Amino acid sequence: MSKVIAVFGAGTGLGVSVARRFGREGFRVALVARRKDRLDALVEVLAGEGIEAVAFPADLSQPAGVPALVEAIHDRFGRIDVVEYGPISGDQGFTPAAELDAATLEGLTPLLLLTPVEVVRAVLPEWTERGEGTFLLAQGYSAAQPMPHLSGLGPVMAATRNYLYSLNAELADKGIYAGALTIASLIARSEVSAAAQAAFESADGPHFPVADPDDLAELYWDMHAKRDRVEQFHPESPTLQAPA
Repeated sequence: MSKVIAVFGAGTGLGVSVARRFGREGFRVALVARRKDRLDALVEVLAGEGIEAVAFPADLSQPAGVPALVEAIHDRFGRIDVVEYGPISGDQGFTPAAELDAATLEGLTPLLLLTPVEVVRAVLPEWTERGEGTFLLAQGYSAAQPMPHLSGLGPVMAATRNYLYSLNAELADKGIYAGALTIASLIARSEVSAAAQAAFESADGPHFPVADPDDLAELYWDMHAKRDRVEQFHPESPTLQAPA
């Protein structure tokens, strides 16, 4: 039975590039995101490239729905070998630390922290039994490097990053790998990159480089294949500066 990757937060940028990269290695693909119409379009594109993909519409800001979602993917494919978690929403945005409040953090926490934890909990029994599994997380640079005026997302992602490091250390001897791709750039062809770039420029904020999602997907494949680092930065030596 061929292996399966579940792409959580699948879109026209990184998600479809990850599906293509793993699909070239014979993986079947579960695509998860909120909008069924966009998922169906991606399924059609991948099918034209000879990659078997199935859409699973779901709201990833609702962690309580994860067990049923993972069960549905497993029922369709019979297994899940790799999870890539990287939902990016146009609703997300940075907040200066001095303006941050509990309500903002509460709004970000389900999608960026609680749901990935629940996804791991849902797939872990299968991976532990099989002695193999990979969890890949896409996160922004502010998870690792706090910057003035660019808070909100960072503290929540930093908590997830902390969890992932501990997770990898605990499960490595069981054949299970967890790795983070920390991205200090916008992602070409993604649905939110153009709007994000415009927002940064209008606020006289940092000018982020733009990464090709195919290059990021290649990094993911290398992380999955080699399992030799918990975290991969892209670019490897970011030089971003926040507004003064």
